[in-house]
Amino acid sequence: MPAPLLEVQNLQTYFYTRDGVAKAVDGVSFHVNKGEVLGIVGESGCGKSITSLSIMRLIPKPGKIENGKILFNGVNLLDLNKAEITKMRGQKISMIFQQPTGSLNPVYMAGAQISEVFELHKNIKGKLGHEKAVEMLRKVGIPDPERRAKAYPHEMSGGMAQRVMIAMALSLQPELLIADEPTTALDVTIQAQILDLMRGLQRELGSAIILITHDLGVVAEMCDRVAVMYAGQVVEETDVRTLFRNPKHPYTQGLIGSIPILGQVKDELEVIPGVVPNLINLPQGCRFAPRCKARTEQNLTICSEQAPQLIQIETNHKVRCWLYDSANPTA
Repeated sequence: MPAPLLEVQNLQTYFYTRDGVAKAVDGVSFHVNKGEVLGIVGESGCGKSITSLSIMRLIPKPGKIENGKILFNGVNLLDLNKAEITKMRGQKISMIFQQPTGSLNPVYMAGAQISEVFELHKNIKGKLGHEKAVEMLRKVGIPDPERRAKAYPHEMSGGMAQRVMIAMALSLQPELLIADEPTTALDVTIQAQILDLMRGLQRELGSAIILITHDLGVVAEMCDRVAVMYAGQVVEETDVRTLFRNPKHPYTQGLIGSIPILGQVKDELEVIPGVVPNLINLPQGCRFAPRCKARTEQNLTICSEQAPQLIQIETNHKVRCWLYDSANPTA
């Protein structure tokens, strides 16, 4: 079996605040194979975006990557110096950020920002750089790309700005694209267009994608495998079909149960009680235990006392839950 394109091992990224240490990412491990789409899903504040920023080595202060390995084609990105990781970004790994209008420079035209990528990494300047920028705008489906290349971010809609971000990210045909909530704040029609665009470009270029989202509908449509995160940890990882047909972790079951289904009428949608725990003051034992119906229904005391490990329960299916761990005396 070929080695993964990206392998994250026991990643720990902490933020040192006046109130204490926030364990935003705490022991996260997963892999991405060449050409596949991995979805990372979970509620806001579960550590999805910090995981992606850790891979890109873009953690802002007071954050710090404390431990782990991020292996890309066998090279640990955490061992690279500033010049080496800067060269890697854009050329080998690219990222589409959550807010396109906030990520684009407001005082530079769209074409100039795309052509800068070619100048920095390929030393392609001037007219040729501009022509390549226009070609990328055309490739992502922007009408009249010559004119739009001369437009500023504030002159574009959210969907148009997102297409510019995708054009920038894919300019150098990276092996891995990280898309952090690429359809947030876009209307449903534009969301579908952006997802279709990403899928088409991924097939054309053969890039692997890490798709970060809280939308399980997007996961079902786009992804090959899924990692579900909760409170800074991966709690379940499997292929997308298995996740929807046979979710194991009570948190995953709650997320899927909260989705309205077309044609089915319910008196009320299922909800997960409580809130995501404070990452500075995490509960003892399983981090989901205070909100878990399975714990109370089966009277499992171990859940509040000991933290479960992410274990493999079936081929290509891992779960972090005492319900499936043989070390649980009640299992």
